[in-house]
Amino acid sequence: MAELLLGNVEESVLDEEISEFLQRYGFPPFDSIERVPAGIGRPVALLMFSNLSAEALNLLRSRIHNMFWKNHTITAQILLERED
Repeated sequence: MAELLLGNVEESVLDEEISEFLQRYGFPPFDSIERVPAGIGRPVALLMFSNLSAEALNLLRSRIHNMFWKNHTITAQILLERED
């Protein structure tokens, strides 16, 4: 399982819009999405991909990192698996 953290994605952007955007750049469909409201920072979306390795996701990540989309420059980061 791999997780992608998309930063600076406004809360008004629909999950379906995020999915369409990512698939346009070769991403497979994500399995789930968790939204973190802006609060004092910028809003983020955490996407989970169960059938994708972190290495493969990182190759795709480079296609969208620092891209201007929906009037914002979005960031994309891979979250490494945590050991409990």
